[in-house]
Amino acid sequence: MNSIELILLNFSEIRRRSIKLWNGIPDEYLNWKPDEKAFTVIEMIRHVLEGEHLFHRIVELRGNLGDYQSPWVELKYSDLKNELEFSGKYWVEFLGMINGLNESDLENITIERKEVGQNKKLGDYLNRIAYHEAVHTGQMLGYLRTIGIELPNIWD
Repeated sequence: MNSIELILLNFSEIRRRSIKLWNGIPDEYLNWKPDEKAFTVIEMIRHVLEGEHLFHRIVELRGNLGDYQSPWVELKYSDLKNELEFSGKYWVEFLGMINGLNESDLENITIERKEVGQNKKLGDYLNRIAYHEAVHTGQMLGYLRTIGIELPNIWD
């Protein structure tokens, strides 16, 4: 397995586990949040899915987003099924972008985000994208513990 295949496997496994977790949340808790400053459950799911699209654009543009307009900007919150259906084509495009990379791209392409003081090699940046979703998966597990919902087994 080469580096690109490992990165694709990592993204796929993180998303599979996120979806398994999200599917274990009853709809009546989608608007729950632990405090006034936190994301609701559905907002956090959207944040993960929309954030991935944002990161994809950052990679494509090598850091400079310009006048980025999110496809989610007018989408009303509803349920998990709608969020996954809407984001599905962007997920496929994101994985396709990674699949189209050469291993040398991971070392030779630089993502420079001057507005946040970042200058990272593409391989590093892709790992940071994966970490973002993994962090929110852990955060969501905390939400479910607080609510008292049985935790789905994402450690299969």
